[in-house]
Amino acid sequence: MPAVTLITALPTFASPEEHRQIISSTPASFSSIPPVCKHQELNVTVRLDPAVDGFTDQDAAQGTLYVLTSVLVFMSSTGRGFQIEYPAITLHAISRGENGPSIYCQLDESDPSAPGADDDEEDTELRELSILPQQNGAAALEPIFEALSMCAALHPDKNNDGEGLDGDDDAFIDASNFDTFTGDEAQELSEVGRTNAAPSSFLHACFLPCFLDVCFRYRHSLQAALAHLESIIDYPHDLTSQANGIDGSEDEDDREEEEEEEEEKQADAEEAQPAVTTANRWTAQCLQSETNVCTYV
Repeated sequence: MPAVTLITALPTFASPEEHRQIISSTPASFSSIPPVCKHQELNVTVRLDPAVDGFTDQDAAQGTLYVLTSVLVFMSSTGRGFQIEYPAITLHAISRGENGPSIYCQLDESDPSAPGADDDEEDTELRELSILPQQNGAAALEPIFEALSMCAALHPDKNNDGEGLDGDDDAFIDASNFDTFTGDEAQELSEVGRTNAAPSSFLHACFLPCFLDVCFRYRHSLQAALAHLESIIDYPHDLTSQANGIDGSEDEDDREEEEEEEEEKQADAEEAQPAVTTANRWTAQCLQSETNVCTYV
């Protein structure tokens, strides 16, 4: 089954702004919501190896790339183009080889419905696609790659459903084949308890790889959701001042009281200093007068 489908008109799609307006109110039918264009790159050259019949080198020389949530589209300035469904893209990566910076893709050309298609993976028919941005060059590679990764995560390979990270067909098991532990607390840590509880641990071990696989596939969507949550969360500006109070007002009141007490102590000390000086002078005069009297006598 060819991965590349030739087209002469762009598929219907909506910009992110138009999509937000559409979903701002409940649509009459969700099937009527058009795909979203996650990235659009002008002045792009593509290379297909082997070449596709009906798509010439002139068609591939210059055009516009559309990364839609439904398909990957290239529309040439000649009016001819092609589209590729994401499950057919088995690999996409950033290449900085001798031919210049590009997005390198491997396309699966095999027919999954053909008999014996999954018997020998080495005989899988592949086509190579290179996307070379001419206007922005290497600066356009990251946005294209991120958009491709996000849209590819929305279209997991149907042929791999039920397979774990190691490709085992037994990743999902029937829990009804195992006995439920019904022992008491005394048996919970005994040999019988460990034996009866083992199936649940085994079920957890089998389910975990599948869960991690799903997280890996949708990691870009999860990152986007986390970034949105972080953008709307209002963090406190001063966490240290709130350690002992809700808004730090208690610490501020304590500091003000300490400053007022210190100012009062300084004022008392300044008032007491002239009185001490006067008393010392009076005592010195008395002593001097007594000395004179004694001398006189």
